[in-house]
Amino acid sequence: MTDTPHHDAAQPQRAPEPADAPAGATRRSVIATLGGATLGVAALGLAATQPAAASDTRTATPRLAAACVLTPEQTEGPYYLDLETVRKDITEGKAGVPLTLRVTVTDSTTCVPLPNTAVDIWHCDALGVYSGYVAGGSTPDTTFLRGVQLTDAAGVAEFTTVYPGWYVGRALHIHVKTHAGGTVSNGTYHGGHVSHTGQLYFPETYNTRVAALSPYRNNTATRTLNARDGIYRNGGSSTLLTVTQAGSDLGKGVTGTVVLGINPAATP
Repeated sequence: MTDTPHHDAAQPQRAPEPADAPAGATRRSVIATLGGATLGVAALGLAATQPAAASDTRTATPRLAAACVLTPEQTEGPYYLDLETVRKDITEGKAGVPLTLRVTVTDSTTCVPLPNTAVDIWHCDALGVYSGYVAGGSTPDTTFLRGVQLTDAAGVAEFTTVYPGWYVGRALHIHVKTHAGGTVSNGTYHGGHVSHTGQLYFPETYNTRVAALSPYRNNTATRTLNARDGIYRNGGSSTLLTVTQAGSDLGKGVTGTVVLGINPAATP
C-alpha cells in the first residue's frame, strides 16, 4: 500500500512510496515491516476504548472489553525522523482543528498500565505534508507535528496537536511508536528500545466533517476511506480513535483517545 504524502497544488504529485526508504537516507528509519495481528488474551478484565459505530457524528462511546489484547503492529512508513523531542504541544503554529490526543499504554499480558513509556508520534498537516521532507528528500530543519511524551502513572501520554489531513492512497492517520527503557535529558529521549510501531485512525463521520473545514478543504488530494486503505484493513480497527467533541463548533477542537496493548519487552 502506498504511504506518500500529497503536498499542495503547486507541487507535482509524487509517485507511490516504496516499501523501503532510499539507501543512504539520514536520520530516517528504513524499516517498514507490516506486522501481523497476533492477539494475546489475558484473563483480567479491563475497560478498553473501542471503535464507535459508523453512525456516530458527535461522540464515539467507549465499549467495555473483557480482555487485554496485543495491538497489531503496522508499517512505520518512510517519514519517521528520530528526533525524539519530548514536548506536549507539537503544532508549531500549524492550522487545523485542534486535537487533544490521549494514548493509554498497557501491558498486554497483565492489563496493567505502563508508566514512563515513551509515546512517539508524527503525522502530516492539513494539506498532507510531513515535516522534514520536501519532494522526497529529508529536511530535518522542520519538525512540526512530531514529538514524544512519557506516560504518567496511569499509563497515559497526552499531546496537543491538530487533526491530520490526508494524501494520495492513505486514510487519515497518525503514526506512533512506543519506546521502553530509555531516559530523558536536555529535552530528548535517549536509549531504550522500540516496543510497538503502529498507526492511529479516525472515524469517517469526523473525517468527512473536518474535510469541509478550512484549511482541509484546500487539500486537492483524493481522500481515501478507512475501508479502502490496505494498511487500515490489516488491524487498523483496533486503533480507531474514540473521538469526542466538546461543543457544537467542530472547529473549536476534539479529543481522541486510544488504548495500546503492548509487550514492553518486545523489540519489533
